Amino acid sequence: MTDYFEVDRLAEDIAKIYASQLAVSLFKVNKNKNPSKEEFRDTVIDFMKHFESTLSKFPETEEGIKFKQYCKDLLQKEIEIVKEGKNKEVEKRHKYYTEYN
Repeated sequence: MTDYFEVDRLAEDIAKIYASQLAVSLFKVNKNKNPSKEEFRDTVIDFMKHFESTLSKFPETEEGIKFKQYCKDLLQKEIEIVKEGKNKEVEKRHKYYTEYN
């Protein structure tokens, strides 16, 4: 299989760089200064799932289908890490937002 290093990096960082930042912004807009850890994680996961719509740009060729499945599998793995509270960056972002906001 082709090496998709760039996507590996994206999957590793999507919660930290994209989804948790949007989650904080959403809580600020909604004036929710103290979301629970579960609520914060769920919101991060909702934003992470938006990545799946990006995959529709890739062709329905054999390689395109393999690529999309590879990305979905990576994303699901990262979602599970967030859901279980094992993504240190998401947990840190929640703590910072709820304690210092």
